[in-house]
Amino acid sequence: MTAPTTTTTAAAVSIRGLSKRFGDSEALAPLDLELEAGRVCGLVGPNGSGKSTFLRLLVGLVPPTTGAVTVAGVPLVGEGLEVRRRVAFSPGEIAGYGELSAKQQLAFLLRGRPRAALARATEMARGLGLPLDGRMRTFSHGMKRQIMFCAVMAPDVPVRLLDEPTAGLDPTKRGEVVDAIRLDAEAGHTIVLSSHHFGEVARCCERVVFLAKGELVADERTAELAARAKRLLTLDFDGGVPLEAVARVAAALGPDATARERHVVVHLDSDDPLSALRAIPGDLPAPARIGFGTHSLEDLYRDLYGVDGL
Repeated sequence: MTAPTTTTTAAAVSIRGLSKRFGDSEALAPLDLELEAGRVCGLVGPNGSGKSTFLRLLVGLVPPTTGAVTVAGVPLVGEGLEVRRRVAFSPGEIAGYGELSAKQQLAFLLRGRPRAALARATEMARGLGLPLDGRMRTFSHGMKRQIMFCAVMAPDVPVRLLDEPTAGLDPTKRGEVVDAIRLDAEAGHTIVLSSHHFGEVARCCERVVFLAKGELVADERTAELAARAKRLLTLDFDGGVPLEAVARVAAALGPDATARERHVVVHLDSDDPLSALRAIPGDLPAPARIGFGTHSLEDLYRDLYGVDGL
């Protein structure tokens, strides 16, 4: 499953003041982003955080309330036809025609694209072990998801938007999908990947954008996040410890410490947690558990930003 090398050099996405309201509900607060060519950007956040709305805005499927979008050098205007010529979008919802064969479904999804796209999608589907002559109505959710993935990865376009492409897949298939995404980025494509799986985000994304309640919470490089995780000290206290005592522990650890209930997070500027722990007065309770440098990406977002990623 080799990736086509994109023939377009302006494979960046530029977003200025992009927002969306549905009545009185703000699905996406005004957002500014610049996405580089040939990179995978992870889009993470809890359900209802605005991830799917954001992706639909980028291809003109949802009209923005405010803001401007440029994709591969083309501004998003009207129905966004010129942008969609340069973007392949895989939505989170799966819909297909049950009586079509898998190959016919791919042809339908890729109608209007060059014939080479169908050949590549067919090759990918075979590589994933999908029965191309089988009817779509006989396919499992995961198999339908893989058909959608093959269709979105096949066209030679500069930008791909993937909304939960591994949902419903087993770990082996998920790994194959992630590998294909990485290869595609190496070939010069820009990919925005919405996911609830922090492991795959950490594996293939160089950058992570985190949304919560429609607002941008963080926009960071994965390598920088990993470096910060190595210097994050956490203290957990048993339920019998008064919250006031936990707050005093956080205060003793300095301005880079935060107490949330009976959980204390400290952002260290060195690799020596012992010097920080020595700052806790002896009359304060000892933590039941201490963690240092062992954070997953999910843990890191919870402790850095106070919100859960799933």
